[in-house]
Amino acid sequence: MTDKTDDPGGAGSAVLTLPNLISLIRLALIPVLWWWMATNHVAAAGWLLGVIGSTDWIDGYLARRLNQVSEVGKFLDPLADRLAVAAAVIGGLVFDILPPWFAWAIIAREAIIGLGALIIGLRARTKLAVRQLGKVATALLYFAIAFYFVGKGAPFDPLVWAAWLCGIPGLVFYYIVGVQYFQDALRAVRSADA
Repeated sequence: MTDKTDDPGGAGSAVLTLPNLISLIRLALIPVLWWWMATNHVAAAGWLLGVIGSTDWIDGYLARRLNQVSEVGKFLDPLADRLAVAAAVIGGLVFDILPPWFAWAIIAREAIIGLGALIIGLRARTKLAVRQLGKVATALLYFAIAFYFVGKGAPFDPLVWAAWLCGIPGLVFYYIVGVQYFQDALRAVRSADA
């Protein structure tokens, strides 16, 4: 099924595309991730999170390369990212894998952005464009959490140090982008109210 359309965003109405299938597989792996955390297979959960995170770019690349960009894909791809990170962070907090301050910092930011997205959707009837720095922050946090999970067994494991080298800048970038999204949201609401 082709997804070429005349819409200005270049997104089609196709649902059954290879990129969407990859996003669905990423979503289907999230319960496995949670199960491995719950059953104390923390390193396996870390490796799986690494796979989910590292394949994030594949669906977007294929969508553009195969001309299969779709509205469904634009929804599924960030949904898979958000749910994978949320599952890893909440599971990491619940099962005492991640440091609580780190997990709560991510949860607080996600809650604020989620509320903002809801308000934008209801008031301005639009969604915010994804920022490149946000993609970098998400990638860094994917790596940080995965490294921390895999390296959790030994307190001085080099992967734990790698987790912090990715996690701290990732968290800083996450909050910087959060402020940028907030500014974008204000502009969108003001435009809608004008």
